Amino acid sequence: MKLGAYTACLHDRPIAEALNTLRDLGLDSAEINSGGFLPAAHLPIAEVRASKDARDEYLALFTSAGVTLTALNCNGHPLHPDLEVRQKHAQDVRDAISLAALLGIKQVVTMSGLPEAHAGGRAPSWTVLPWDSVYLDTRDYQWQEVAVPFWKEIQARASDVDVKVCIEMHPHNLVYNPATMERLATEINATHVGAEMDPSHLFWQGIDPVAAVEYLGGLVYNAAAKDTRINAAARVNGVLDDRFGRVRPEDPGAVSLGGHYTLSRWPKDSSWDFVAVGRGHDVTFWAAFLQALVKVDPKMAVNIEHEDQELDQLEGLRYAAATLLEAASRLRLRSSAFSLERSSTVR
Repeated sequence: MKLGAYTACLHDRPIAEALNTLRDLGLDSAEINSGGFLPAAHLPIAEVRASKDARDEYLALFTSAGVTLTALNCNGHPLHPDLEVRQKHAQDVRDAISLAALLGIKQVVTMSGLPEAHAGGRAPSWTVLPWDSVYLDTRDYQWQEVAVPFWKEIQARASDVDVKVCIEMHPHNLVYNPATMERLATEINATHVGAEMDPSHLFWQGIDPVAAVEYLGGLVYNAAAKDTRINAAARVNGVLDDRFGRVRPEDPGAVSLGGHYTLSRWPKDSSWDFVAVGRGHDVTFWAAFLQALVKVDPKMAVNIEHEDQELDQLEGLRYAAATLLEAASRLRLRSSAFSLERSSTVR
């Protein structure tokens, strides 16, 4: 099993420095962004696509650091009704598959996307509880008219070059839980489209990630290590909390999600928060999670995704790496010699 990190949280550092940071934390895997929501800060796409020498030089950076490039990530909105977003993010998925093949990488991580409620609609529509048949009409349109044709194309592309496309089960996407992941795989006769197992989005839906791994089995191709803390406010408002605020594109620190859309401001006194691995669920959980993944694939890559707003980029990575490595050591997947104290020396 490979334990590593998604390097987006180190986007302000050169790729060689980012890889050395992972190595010094005791990690041996890296997931690199190639498009979608975020720019490809650690991947010189044009050069890699154009030249084998450039590809060899790029991969040599990983070899030098003792870190394996295990996946490309192009999380985005490939089914967005706004064509400015859809066309770019959908093409980013296609491009990531071909780039992965050129680099000899077997996994591409992305999201399923979310279409409009009906033909001609201008905004994505998430239909999760279709108690009224009008929502079934929406669901059927989204799947049969939009999602299935696109994902059949992606399945064919991925199969042609033997690259696995790993879908993060993320709310506000058609695929957000094991049932919808299984449905997509069935609808497109998937052999090269499956799941990226990210527990964080499952926790706040009330899903047990270990049970989800066991249910999906061989459909799990890749995994993320990101934690979620359920807060006291959830007892009052539940986990479906719409108290987010607007961030305008021109506002300081605005994060673009494609087109003129931005990442919203998180609620104060939120129902739940993304936190570093170990700050929402203890080492015992993470050991059980790793054990479930090993049963599916002993060579599975598990990459930390750091989005804890209470810790800076290195604090969060240090904490997450120490937790994950301790969990692995309990399963004899890693030496327990790498401790939180040792990781605290990484700067």
